[in-house]
Amino acid sequence: MAEAQNAPKDLRQATVQGGPPPVGSTTAGSIAVAAESTVATRMSAPPSYDVAAFPVPHGREEEWRFTPLERLRGLHDGTAVADGGIRVEVTTPAGVTQETVDRDDPRLGRAGKPVDRVAAQAYSSFEKASVVTVPKDTVLDEPIRIAVHGEGGTVFSHQVVELGAFAEAVVVIDHTGDAVLAANVDYVLGDGAKLTVVTVQDWDDTAVHVAQHNALIGRDASFKSVVVTFGGDVVRLHPRVSYAGTGGEAELFGLYFTDRGQHQEHRLLVDHNVPHCKSNVVYKGALQGEGAHAVWIGDVLIEAAAEGTDTYEMNRNLVLTDGARVDSVPNLEIETGEIVGAGHASATGRFDDEQLFYLMSRGIPAGEARRLVVRGFFAELVQQIGLPDVEERLLAKIDAELEASV
Repeated sequence: MAEAQNAPKDLRQATVQGGPPPVGSTTAGSIAVAAESTVATRMSAPPSYDVAAFPVPHGREEEWRFTPLERLRGLHDGTAVADGGIRVEVTTPAGVTQETVDRDDPRLGRAGKPVDRVAAQAYSSFEKASVVTVPKDTVLDEPIRIAVHGEGGTVFSHQVVELGAFAEAVVVIDHTGDAVLAANVDYVLGDGAKLTVVTVQDWDDTAVHVAQHNALIGRDASFKSVVVTFGGDVVRLHPRVSYAGTGGEAELFGLYFTDRGQHQEHRLLVDHNVPHCKSNVVYKGALQGEGAHAVWIGDVLIEAAAEGTDTYEMNRNLVLTDGARVDSVPNLEIETGEIVGAGHASATGRFDDEQLFYLMSRGIPAGEARRLVVRGFFAELVQQIGLPDVEERLLAKIDAELEASV
């Protein structure tokens, strides 16, 4: 696999491919790494729009055991009050409609129900929702941009992006500022539609962002998600994919840079619930600083009816300093033997000093060499974005993070 060949040496040695990964954890200095296999698709309560259907989490539950509940500002136990604000600016190309709708709009919640208490709280607490619609057969030549800027306090929100049959679009959702935000985001793809979504979490250091992303993929439709997480005190995102017809394809890419004291958690579920669909998951993260904590949970469920499924998931983590912790948990649950392929891989390793020495021995300064190695680690994911202005901004952000650690 080309990626593994280009990975730092320690990552190649730790890679686990195919079948369940080893159970347990290892500690290297002050770096703690956990890789294990559990059935995390089994939640403590079934999906529901009702907050009361979910018990208040205490941190012992499977879906909450890595999350610092005391830093969620009351989002998990009902004490959070909607006393804040966010400024949302939506820029749409010609032919696209954007509406602000009431809670009873039938398009809300079609992509999936809340699966935990925070998502249910967000669904029951928002006042108005935003719906962006791309009509059928519409092919956009420029992206839809949704800028979300936090202005302090606690906010609950709901966003829907819907594509008609055979429509094609790129959507960029950009989060900045400061807020305590609980949100649900729905992506609904008609038959043959193609949607690429880039979500950027570039919050201030004190922000808290908890969100569930639901994608419902129509027959022969293609969905690509690129999740980029840099800022915030706590960011916990829960992308979920299901299929409404055969032939659907999903690609889920993620890039995160976890700094001192930050908690960044990405929990994914791909539910192969119909036959002959594909999915591919690739998330990569870099960590630095005391108390930096990244969590990646990758769940793929292949139901009994989903014959002909082809799926793979991979997580890579690059630990740049002591004092950081990674929890990487790939899960693969298969209920039918009639599949094309299924596998997963998880690897975590330190920054490779040999690569750094090699570059420095050829006259490249240490800081520049370090930047080149980290840029190379993230390169394949940045290229998935396909928007030069966003790519350049993210590369500049990576450089700024590295400079701050020197």
